[in-house]
Amino acid sequence: MTAPHIPVLLEEVIAAIKPRDGLSVVDATFGAGGYSAALLDDGARVFAFDRDPNAIRNGAAMVAKYDGRLSLHQERFAEMRAELSRIGVEQVDAVVMDIGVSSMQLDQGERGFAFSTDGPLDMRMSQSGESAAEFLNTADEAAIADVLYEYGEERQSRRVARAIVAARPLETTGELARVVRRALGHKPHDKKDPATRTFQAVRIHVNDELGELRAGLVAAEAMLKEGGVLAVVSFHSLEDRIVKRFFKEASGAGRAVSRHLPGEIAGPDPVFAKVSKAIRPSEAEVERNPRSRSSTLRHAIRTAAPAREAAL
Repeated sequence: MTAPHIPVLLEEVIAAIKPRDGLSVVDATFGAGGYSAALLDDGARVFAFDRDPNAIRNGAAMVAKYDGRLSLHQERFAEMRAELSRIGVEQVDAVVMDIGVSSMQLDQGERGFAFSTDGPLDMRMSQSGESAAEFLNTADEAAIADVLYEYGEERQSRRVARAIVAARPLETTGELARVVRRALGHKPHDKKDPATRTFQAVRIHVNDELGELRAGLVAAEAMLKEGGVLAVVSFHSLEDRIVKRFFKEASGAGRAVSRHLPGEIAGPDPVFAKVSKAIRPSEAEVERNPRSRSSTLRHAIRTAAPAREAAL
């Protein structure tokens, strides 16, 4: 039986957004609907996005329960602006984004996201496009090494890529995990399985997760009303680095412009204010939900300044 997906930092997200009757919110990563349910219970109108058809199908009961205040959209969250414009919604009061893979996807062996259970080497959130197996069985060694280094921060990426190419074709998650363990010298007492970094890297590449995150942040900035809230939960340093940089640049933090220097042009007005510090889960939450351990929440308030169309 798969474990239910427990939304992380839920209380902190709700405290940042302050949902109430009439508030319109985009849940950019619907998953099992944890954030959406909490927002709806407090009276908000929710537009929920997920590229995984399973998530959309499983959410049908929630649509009926909330009597028109929840709509589901099987789209990448980078497309939220275009999709909502199509139905006549140009601005919203809040956007929440819970980045990365969901517990359901990890726990379903047939989806191929994890090596805890053997399954087809797939990893596609949308269940369409190039699979992990297709990438690993056709890409050249240098391209695989680059992905492992950039997205998995695998210091021995060339060694792992060489082992993958030598073992092709790879069809299952178990096969890939064994190849990586042999290449890196896995010891049973190691705290972290060495295959973890490779699986993260390939999943991020196959789903263009970091490109989607950048595009989603830009779309959220464009859609938020003045005073609107953008709340983003990330799960590893690559994601958090993008979110932190986005808020820093959007708020004008660190901009060294002096009004007293002749001819110096002031930068654009900040589009976000009141940027939070990194918010981490409490010890009690980590104990209840170990998968929350690596999560980080950052949120900020939209100003009246015009959106930057190419924020990242």
